[in-house]
This record gives sequence, structure tokens and C-alpha cells, in this order.
Amino acid sequence: MPVLTRLIPSPVVVDIRPGALDDLASVLADQRISQSGRLAVAISDGSGARLRERLAPALPGADWFEVGGGTIDAAVRLADKMKSGRYDAVVGLGGGKVIDCAKYSAARIGLPMVAVATNLSHDGICSPVSILDNDAGRGSYGVPMPIALLIDLAVIREAPIRFVRSGIGDAMSNISAVADWELSHRVNGEKVDGLAAAMARQAGEAVLRHPGGCGDDGFLTVLSEGLVLSGIAMSIAGHTRPSSGACHEISHALDLLYPARAASHGEQVGIGAAFATHLRGDRDSSRTMADALRRHGLPVVAREIGFSDEEFVRAVAFAPETRPGRYTILEHLELSPAQIEDAYGEYVASVTG
Repeated sequence: MPVLTRLIPSPVVVDIRPGALDDLASVLADQRISQSGRLAVAISDGSGARLRERLAPALPGADWFEVGGGTIDAAVRLADKMKSGRYDAVVGLGGGKVIDCAKYSAARIGLPMVAVATNLSHDGICSPVSILDNDAGRGSYGVPMPIALLIDLAVIREAPIRFVRSGIGDAMSNISAVADWELSHRVNGEKVDGLAAAMARQAGEAVLRHPGGCGDDGFLTVLSEGLVLSGIAMSIAGHTRPSSGACHEISHALDLLYPARAASHGEQVGIGAAFATHLRGDRDSSRTMADALRRHGLPVVAREIGFSDEEFVRAVAFAPETRPGRYTILEHLELSPAQIEDAYGEYVASVTG
């Protein structure tokens, strides 16, 4: 009997709206994630700590743990603290670093994890990956995706707008990442999961084409949904291919070469995606992407995030070394530093002229 369908890993709850946070306790109880109310809640010393006062009365059975930072050591320490608590679930309440720590810690002790995002800086809010700093720099660790996800748009509005802008860049970069994946399929025969590719690409296109801005609930809903779909796409594919191509290689290179000067993840992958699209010869799409980034207040050239043209060229040349075995437009073209410099000059003229 042939397999006629497949099960798609996804959260049992995705609640994106103003006021979603007020229903956290009832959602967890209704979905039988935590009927007893025994929860371990990981928070930062920023937005999470401020929300603790608001949420604590509705979560009387919860224990609260402050996460020191987005490192593997912090995640391991968090797991060790939670081991003896006999909790039903772990709640990660905060930004990307807290959620990544909570995902890793929950996986380590075998508990389901609920993500409550207080900003939209990247697609890690619903991905099967934790990005954590380690002694070698930064690592990607496979983990189960969250069993539930809540995004309160009223809380998102309170976060600095740079976090929304970062999420925009990360979502749009899907378009370039999927194009790289399909390039690898044509050249090397790498298998492409059509459903994962479709979900990731459409998530990016929805953000790219939406006429609203960072202050609109309609746009914030589409961005939130796009970041969720990106995470699910990675879970379906079993790797980060749907959302990570040359755009992310360039960003990783900037992080490694200039660790003290790196911009936000979304800013870097947004520029990387627009430039990679230019390298693929799709100049119209590259300009469309750059125009959309600029409309939302994101940078489109390296000097706008504090890097000289020479430094960006060096990062692009180094980028393939950040993900050995991954085939993107950078590996395909194998450009010399001089060729990268020429191509980047053409890109800058195209998107700033």
C-alpha cells in the first residue's frame, strides 16, 4: 500500500492577536498541555521580567527562571535547574535568545515547550532549531519545535521597532534561500521538499508584497504568520534549507569576521538575500526586495550597517566556509574577490540609483 499522506509536525496552538497573552493559562489547560498548572517559565531580565508581574497571578503553579543569555552553557544550566520540578511543560517568554534557550532546555529534560514571543526578530520562534553561542562561536542545535505558540500583537508593539524590522529581513530572505535550494537541485540533484519550499517562499512573498507597515496589525499578523510558517517549513524538511542559503552564509561570515560589529540577524540576511538575488541575475527581483527592505526602514547596502565595501566583499568570499557542504549561488559561481567586488559595485548602483 503506497503512503498517500504524511503527518506534518506543527504546534497544536498558534494564537496571533492583540491580547493573546491574557489567555495563556486557559490555552495551556484547554489543550491539556498543563492541566495542573505546573510550569517552568524561562524569562529574560528585560521584557520577560516586566511581564512576570502581569502573568504570575494567572499562573500560580509556575516557577520562574531568569535566563542569563543565549549560550549553550545558559541553556544547560536552565535544564539542570528544572530537572527536579516535575513540570508539565516549559514556557519560553521573551525574545529569540530566551526562546532558543527554553527550546534546548525542554528537549534536554524531555518536556514540551511553549513559545511566547515578545518580539519578531527572526523565525526561531517556531523552528526546530536552537541557535546558541558556544566556545567555537555559534551553533545550531536540533530540538523539537514548540507545542504551542502565542504572539500578542500588543506586546510586539511595545518592543523596539528594530526587532520587527529584523524579522522582516529574515522572512524575506526565504525567497533567496529557496532559490538556492532549487539551484542545488538542478546542479547536484539535491532533493527539494516541495511543500517545505512552497511554505517558506510564500511566507517571504507575503511579507514582501504586503502594503502595510510595521505599525499595522494586519502587517504584523502576516509577518508573525510568515515566521511561523518558516519554522514549520524547516521542520518538514528536516533541516534549515527552506530558510537558509547564501543570505545566511553571508550573515554568518559577518558574525565570524567582525563579531564586535555585527548588525541584527535580519538586517544582515536581508542585504545578503538582495545581493544573492542580484548574483543569480534576477536584477528586477533584487531591486524589488531592496525597495521593500528600505520601505520598512532596513538597510540595503553594507555601509548602512557599518561595513565598508571591502569588508563586505571579504565576508562574501569567506561565506561558503561557514556552511561546508551547502550549495548556493556563491558556491555555484565561485567568484574571486575581484569579481565579488565588481558584482557588489553593480548591485549597489542598481539598488541605490
